[in-house]
Amino acid sequence: MKRMPAGLLSHQPQGRQSPGLIARRAFLGGMAGALLAAPRATSAQQVPKLWRIGFLGPPLASDWGGHLVQAFQQRLRERGYVDGQNITIEFRSSDVAKLQDRAAELVRLKVDVLVVSLTQPALAAKEATGTIPIVMVNVTDPVASGLIASLARPGGNITGLTTIVTEVVGKQMGLLKEAIPRASRVGVLWNPLNPDGRTMLSEAEPAAKSLGLQALVVEARGPGDFDRAFSAMVKGRVHAALVLADGMFYVYGVKMAEIAARHRVPGMFGIRDQAEFGGLMAYGWSPRENYRRAAYFVDRILKGAKPADLPVEQPTKFEFVINLKTAKALGLTIPQSVLLRADEIIQ
Repeated sequence: MKRMPAGLLSHQPQGRQSPGLIARRAFLGGMAGALLAAPRATSAQQVPKLWRIGFLGPPLASDWGGHLVQAFQQRLRERGYVDGQNITIEFRSSDVAKLQDRAAELVRLKVDVLVVSLTQPALAAKEATGTIPIVMVNVTDPVASGLIASLARPGGNITGLTTIVTEVVGKQMGLLKEAIPRASRVGVLWNPLNPDGRTMLSEAEPAAKSLGLQALVVEARGPGDFDRAFSAMVKGRVHAALVLADGMFYVYGVKMAEIAARHRVPGMFGIRDQAEFGGLMAYGWSPRENYRRAAYFVDRILKGAKPADLPVEQPTKFEFVINLKTAKALGLTIPQSVLLRADEIIQ
């Protein structure tokens, strides 16, 4: 029997090929090409970017430091960033004595963005790098501190959130006087290590004088000074205390509220959440909300925005909170007119 030429499936002259055979060969050739190209396509796919975020902030083990970090992380998750998946967060505590070292350490890790809380850590971060984007949180006056050129056009590598608001201290002093009408002498507690403290103090003393109050200025540089500070107020026969807004006072807010209660000194605190910690009253902004908002700046920067082009934001919401449980423990009756002005009353 006459054998067919190899590869032919029907009787055709050797010089000609059927359209079906041509189509089948084209199909098989295309499949082979696709199989050979597949590994190249796979290797060309980019591995998801693992962003590295440096965080220089309050100690996680402090009264509310962990809660601030949780607020920040939660908002990052809502924006699609999950620690251990597409981001990794390098935490460093903002202890004053080690600020420069820890800021420099985060820079050496080549983080993609650096989040810093309060003025001193922000200054340390600025000294450590002029290129890595920095998101500041709860800085009182970044312009006066030399961190940025202006709120609308920060310039450089820093943006974020400031807590600078005029006349807030005067408002706090006025509410304190209304809540405790018999008060004629008030203690003013501040932290001289805070670069913004003196600015607030310069507002507190004239505000007290305008209300007919004598001001006794007392300082605390760390939580170990709280007991001594309130003891000095008791010896000075104050009727109440204004605790100026300060990151350290906030982080150790529960401890401060307990010491103030033990010395039976009713206090007006400069940060909204401190009434939740046990303070008698608070009028101000919420650090937790600012930490949540910081995630917005991080997101924008990781997506390519430049800090110089992101205006620095100021607080837009201030709340007056009264803790009636603390008032009862101190034997105080808050006037109804003051209660009606409160945004929140803690029973």
